[in-house]
Amino acid sequence: MNDIKKLQPTALWQHFFSLTQIPRPSGKKELIGKFLEDFGRSLGLETIKDEIGNILVRKPATKGMENRKAVVLQAHMDMVPQKNSGIQHDFETDPILAYVEGEWVTAKDTTLGADNGIGVAAAMAILESTDIPHPDIEMFITVDEETGMHGAFGLQPDFLRGEILINMDSEDEGELYVGCAGGIDANIEYAYREVAVPDGDVALKISLTGLKGGHSGVDIHLQRANANKLMFRLLKEAVSEYEARLASIDGGSLRNAIPREAFAVVTVPKDGMEDMKNLVANFEILFKEEYEGVEDNIRLNAEITDIPSGLIPEEIQDDLINGVTACPNGVFRIIPELPSVVETSNNLAIVKSDGKRIDCKCLIRSSVESRKQELASMVVSTFALAGARVELGGDYPGWKPNLQSPILKEMTKVYEDKYGKTPKIMIIHAGLECGILGINYPAMDMISFGPTIRYPHSPDEKVHIESVQRFWDYLVATLANIPQKA
Repeated sequence: MNDIKKLQPTALWQHFFSLTQIPRPSGKKELIGKFLEDFGRSLGLETIKDEIGNILVRKPATKGMENRKAVVLQAHMDMVPQKNSGIQHDFETDPILAYVEGEWVTAKDTTLGADNGIGVAAAMAILESTDIPHPDIEMFITVDEETGMHGAFGLQPDFLRGEILINMDSEDEGELYVGCAGGIDANIEYAYREVAVPDGDVALKISLTGLKGGHSGVDIHLQRANANKLMFRLLKEAVSEYEARLASIDGGSLRNAIPREAFAVVTVPKDGMEDMKNLVANFEILFKEEYEGVEDNIRLNAEITDIPSGLIPEEIQDDLINGVTACPNGVFRIIPELPSVVETSNNLAIVKSDGKRIDCKCLIRSSVESRKQELASMVVSTFALAGARVELGGDYPGWKPNLQSPILKEMTKVYEDKYGKTPKIMIIHAGLECGILGINYPAMDMISFGPTIRYPHSPDEKVHIESVQRFWDYLVATLANIPQKA
């Protein structure tokens, strides 16, 4: 881990290392919030925490830069807490075990938190610097971006003073993001009372592990397997052909992460146990064949377990299986003018029972509002027909591109001058906070960029070391070339 603090640029990596030592899963903002407050005040800078927990630190312009437009450096403080099964790690108390692996920084069996810790660390390094020219700076760090963008939604219209907002939450160096998808949550619920296990049944725990998962927006086009969809393909046949009964289900853990694992407990007649094990083994072979070249570590197995206290009633079980099986998942539509960019998608993220109810959670994304509502309506209809109670919530807007943006033109020129090539202008199929921030700050000129991060929202998350240096150099050059005030 000490190797990380020796990487270049040193100031940024040292701050990032500090962030890995502070537990900061979404929903747990106290420790990281106090850390950022203390940091701002230790520099003698104006530091404010708003009612929702967002942190704002203001730094005056360096000499000769007072006539430039003020800039907001924006990132979010929370990280997605994902770990490999069997690993003992408490995201609320334990530090992230980050380390250098070749050209990358990654973490041991957990998410790294480069999303969005690199952005936070970069802003901190700018505030701390004494030799970097820059205009008036506001470091604005939001809470709970990953679980509903609550910090951005809670921002008051008079909190920020900057004219330009640079969001540092994108994940491909050399790309400038000028638009993003909006999103809406679908919350599906089945209430039930357990029924008795048939006499003579035995219980099996079915485990589906080893999937890659990933960010439900950034990685959705990669066509990776969704653990919930695969598990319910198996369960549908097990119930219809092998007299299986479902006792419990636990698939996925976060709405904005493609589910990597799913676990089910079923019962079957004792004389059908070997047939059930063979079915599981055959599905493992089938899944590996179907996802060859996409998923290289699918593991599906069944093992005898204790008889459960009860079962999900048969009619609820069947409705659930039909609903999950029919639910649209993955890419729904590509942007016709940009065939490499996803327009609309759904992530069937969570299916979980607790003995009294089953919760299913989806995140629907689109850069077209009407398409978002269309797909949301399809999900509602699917589960309503399958007997569930369905509610939509957490609706947030997309960020409409402005290709005439002054900061876009300036950053394009800076990149061309610095690296001899033109950066890619992109729209991301994920929820950047820019769209929400624009509600209260419609005149603010916004752009997003960042270093190269791979497999965010999964334990395979890693950030490319050289790209962090380029990201930093580009940020420093951009701040030195901010346009003058009108």
